[in-house]
This record gives sequence, C-alpha cells and structure tokens, in this order.
Amino acid sequence: MARENSKFNREPKDELIKKTVEVNRVTKVVKGGRNMRFSALVVVGDGKGRVGAGMGKAAEVPEAIEKATKAATKSMFAVSTKGTTIPHTTTGIYGRGRVLMMPATEGTGVIAGGPVRIVLEACGIKDIRTKCIGTNNKINCVKATLEGLRGLRTAEEIAKVRGKSVEEILG
Repeated sequence: MARENSKFNREPKDELIKKTVEVNRVTKVVKGGRNMRFSALVVVGDGKGRVGAGMGKAAEVPEAIEKATKAATKSMFAVSTKGTTIPHTTTGIYGRGRVLMMPATEGTGVIAGGPVRIVLEACGIKDIRTKCIGTNNKINCVKATLEGLRGLRTAEEIAKVRGKSVEEILG
C-alpha cells in the first residue's frame, strides 16, 4: 500500500541543471589558531532560458554546495534569447572581470572558457562566442557573465517599452 503524500513519491517540480564551478578552502586566523571553512560557487539553470548563481560557505564541502545551490535557485532569472543564441552582442562587467558575448550562427556551439561555458550551458544557449577580458577569476567571470545576460533585450521587448513596432526599431 503506497501513500500518495509520501516524501518518496513526490515528483520533482522541475529538473534543474546544477553545476559546481569552484570549491575553495578559506582560512580565518583567530586567537586559538586557524578556522578552516569551505566556500562553493554553484550555477543552476533549467536549460530553457533561466539561470542563477550562488555562493555558500560552511565547515564541510557538501553543506557549502547545498547552501550555494539554494542561493543560486533563489537568484534565478530569465534570459532573452533568439533561437539558440543571444539577440545582440553584450559585455558583462563585474569588478575587474569583463566577458564579451557575441551571437553566433546555428551549429557554431558554445565557444567559451570554463566558468562562462558552465553558465551558458546551464542557461540553454547553444551557439555563442565569448571572451574573458581582465581577469580569469572564476567568481568574477561567472558574475560578469550573469550581468551580461541580464542586460540582453530582444527587439520585441525594446519595441514594447518604447511603444513602437518592431519594424520601426529595426528599420
């Protein structure tokens, strides 16, 4: 006899892509010695245009990853896409890190470095060219990528805001 409301029979609400970008060991020097903890950076996306990133810190690695995943899920936002790529060229800036993102034709694939690639794959973007400029720090690259994706707007969204038609905007 199976119970319908059992916690084991529940279906997941939506399948999320969870990828750990980096786990750091951080140390705080206190009077009694050194206090070791772990910091984790996690990217979460649904593969259909929503993505988020979060950081978590705890005494154990699994706890830090769990906290980071929870923070990333809370910070998810929708990304404007045009087919399998982005609508226009954009530059995301966070701290000293800059990520230049350019749309690519279908079949190009994701041309991106480690942390930027993780964000774009979690988001569901299939064709894009990117370049990290200024720093290779994984945290700054991920946050710069997210800032660039946040700034994307399609022609339809811009036309709606301006109260014009798409032809007036593009023509």
